[in-house]
Amino acid sequence: MTDMINDKREISPYRSFNTEEWGELRKDAKLTLVESELEKLRGLGETVSLAEVEEIYLPLSRLLNFYVEASQGLYGATNAFLGREVKVPFIIGVAGSVAVGKSTTSRILREMLARWPSHPKVDLVTTDGFLFPNAVLEERDLMQRKGFPESFDLRRMRRFLAEVKSGRPHVEAPVYSHVAYDILPNDKITVSQPDILIVEGLNVLQPALLAKEGTEIPFVSDYFDFSIYIDAEETVIQRWYVERFMSLQKTAFRKPGAYFQRYAELNEQEASDMAVDIWTRINLKNLEENILPTRARADLILHKSDDHRIDRVLLRKI
Repeated sequence: MTDMINDKREISPYRSFNTEEWGELRKDAKLTLVESELEKLRGLGETVSLAEVEEIYLPLSRLLNFYVEASQGLYGATNAFLGREVKVPFIIGVAGSVAVGKSTTSRILREMLARWPSHPKVDLVTTDGFLFPNAVLEERDLMQRKGFPESFDLRRMRRFLAEVKSGRPHVEAPVYSHVAYDILPNDKITVSQPDILIVEGLNVLQPALLAKEGTEIPFVSDYFDFSIYIDAEETVIQRWYVERFMSLQKTAFRKPGAYFQRYAELNEQEASDMAVDIWTRINLKNLEENILPTRARADLILHKSDDHRIDRVLLRKI
């Protein structure tokens, strides 16, 4: 009976590694990143060390280097067959909750991947720029659902990715300000045929709604060659969110024109209560309804412990 139970246990689509096992996969790759460079890549509250970069991100960059080089060979063969010369970037999606460390992971990956000689040009775009402007969100009564799938201009995001993936020389993306909490209408970021494009955002693995008339609507993730999900326990992410809110209350919230300036003068208890309220009403709800259900769609899951360190890596079996 025991053998039968064991035979019926769930078979995971992922290979699971602890940090030591994953770190061994860096083989002879050498870490060239130094502390002064890493300091500029860390997000608020993030504690990633050079040792963790070597143990986690160096093997990951080695794996992605293999993937990128293989894709470059495939694109080259396709171009030769079609008799054309089109540079098509390798696109990596990075998903996860608010405050889980997506931005830090994306910046470190960009820096590490750019050090491999076969793909030195690596760009990074965040999907915050594809949020509808606040005026539109207010008109549609969506300000309290900012960050939910319906608050993004998905059509514009898909068009941007389609143009990048088709090899267009210059493609513009909108820019978002976390201080103003809104799109900057006069600012743009230009993506010019990078070797790799990293796309970081809350809902980048979210499936699209199918059109009633049967028209095909591509998912944002359809344009990805590889996807990463940053994972942690919900209670842990809440603590990180509150800690970040409390830190921002003393810094960014006090800047002229800051959207959250009204929170700058709250006392410590009031600020903590406000952070928990925002987390519970908006960010936790978005995580449970829209973000967490997409975790199983990722090619790689980086799980974090309560001290921000990555303690487990799950790689999808090919």
